[in-house]
Amino acid sequence: MEEYNVGNKHVICMVSDFFFPNVGGVEEHIFQLSQCLLRRGHKVIVMTHVYGDRRGIRHMTNGLKVYYLPIQPFYSQSVLPTFITSIPLLRNILLRERVTIVHGHSAFSTMAHEAMNLARAMGLKSVFTDHSLFGFADMSAIVTNNFLALSLADVNHCICVSYVGKENTVLRANVEQDKVSVIPNALDTEVFKPALPKRPKDKINVIVMSRLQYRKGVDLQPAIIKYICSQYPQVNFIIGGDGPKRSILEEVRDEVGSDRLQLLGPLPHANVHGVLVQGHIFLNTSLTEAFCIAICEAVSSGLQVVSTNVGGIPEVLPPHLILLAHPNVESLTKTLEFAIERELRNVPGRPDPWTMHWEMKNLYTWPDVARRTEIVYDRVHKEKSSAELVKRIPRYKKCGLVAGWFMMFLVTIQFLLLKICNKIWPAEDMDIAPDYCRAAPRWKLADERMVDGINARSGIMVPLARRRIRT
Repeated sequence: MEEYNVGNKHVICMVSDFFFPNVGGVEEHIFQLSQCLLRRGHKVIVMTHVYGDRRGIRHMTNGLKVYYLPIQPFYSQSVLPTFITSIPLLRNILLRERVTIVHGHSAFSTMAHEAMNLARAMGLKSVFTDHSLFGFADMSAIVTNNFLALSLADVNHCICVSYVGKENTVLRANVEQDKVSVIPNALDTEVFKPALPKRPKDKINVIVMSRLQYRKGVDLQPAIIKYICSQYPQVNFIIGGDGPKRSILEEVRDEVGSDRLQLLGPLPHANVHGVLVQGHIFLNTSLTEAFCIAICEAVSSGLQVVSTNVGGIPEVLPPHLILLAHPNVESLTKTLEFAIERELRNVPGRPDPWTMHWEMKNLYTWPDVARRTEIVYDRVHKEKSSAELVKRIPRYKKCGLVAGWFMMFLVTIQFLLLKICNKIWPAEDMDIAPDYCRAAPRWKLADERMVDGINARSGIMVPLARRRIRT
C-alpha cells in the first residue's frame, strides 16, 4: 500500500468501542484530540460500532468523519472479540482512507485491539492510549491483563494519562518503559467557568458526576449520603450519570427524599457545566482512576473537590485544590464534612472560585495534548515497519507458552485472510476517499510557556501536579 504522509502530516484512525452518542471520558478525549489534530493539519477519522440507529458514515464538527460500523455491541458497549471476522471491513476502510497510524483507545475496547493488530499486519503504525488502571488479583483483571499483553506485544507506542497509569501498564502488559509516554487528559476551561449567581445561597449542593458502576465507588455513596443528610439539613446531593449501580441510589433517594437527592441520569457533556455550577462541593468516590477529568472540570468551575486518594488522582491537582481521603466511608465522610464546614463558616484557606479557574487554565489544554501526541506520531512514523509474518510472530513468545502460541496461530490465520482479501479486493482497485480537511490551518499554542517541562523528543511531561509555569 502506498504510504500517504505529505509535509509531515499523518492520516490517523481513532478506534474505540466508546464514542458519541455514548458519554464518558474516553469519548470526550477522542473527540477533542481529533479536533485539535484536524486543526494542526492532519487527517483524522474515527471508527466505532453502531449505536442504535446511528450507523454508516457521519460527519461531525470540522469535517471529522466517523464510521459507525455494522457490528453490534456484545457486553458493556464492547463488541465480541473475534479477531478475524472484521478483517475485510476494517481493511477496506484503512485502505480507502490511506491511513498511516491506527490509534486505539481504552483497554476495554475490543475493536481498538483488533484494529491495531490488523494495522501491524498491514504494515501500518499503531498507537494505544490506556485510560484506566487495573489490579492484578481478581479474575477479571487477570483475563484483561493477559489480553492486553497479547495486544500490546506488537504495538509501536503506548500513551498513558498519568505516571501511575504508566507503571500499571508496564507491569500488567509487559511493555518496555521506553515505549510508553505520559500525556494527560485536558479540558476546555472556556466552557468550565464559575457561575456564582447560579449557586443557591440557603443550601449547599454536593455534586457527583460519574458512571454508576463498582469501580467508581458507588457502593460507598449510600452510607455517606444518609449520614450527611441526617447531620446537615441544608446539604443536598445531585448525582449525574447512569450504570448498573443506579438502583442502590434510587433506594437511598426513596429514604432521604427526592428533594435531598436528585438523580439526573445520563447527561450529555454539554450539560455537565450547567450542573456543576449549581454546586459547592464535588465528590469523587472512585476506587481506581488513572486521571479523572471530572475533578479538573469541577475545580475549573470553582467547586471544592473531595476525592479518594487512589491511582493517578494525587498527580492531577496541586494539594491546595483538592481534599484527599481514603477509599472508605469513614474517611470520605470526615473529609466531606470538613469541606461542608468550610462552606458554611467561610473558613480561611478555601480557594476563591475564580482563582481556581485561572490556575486550571494553565495546567491542561487540548492544543498542548495534541502537540505531545503529534510528537509520538512523528516518532513511530520514523520507525521501520514490517508486515512479514516471520518478524511478527517472535514478538508473542514473551506472552507465555499457551497464550503466546495461541496468538501466533491467530496471527497466522490473519495473515492468510489478508492474502485472500488482497486477491479478491486488490488495493489498487479501491476508490480512495476524498480528503476535505487537508488544508486546515496549524493551531499555534496560545501560551508558548506550556512547552516548559516537556521532553521534546518523547513527549513525556514532568509530574503533572508539580509542573511550574515560568512567569
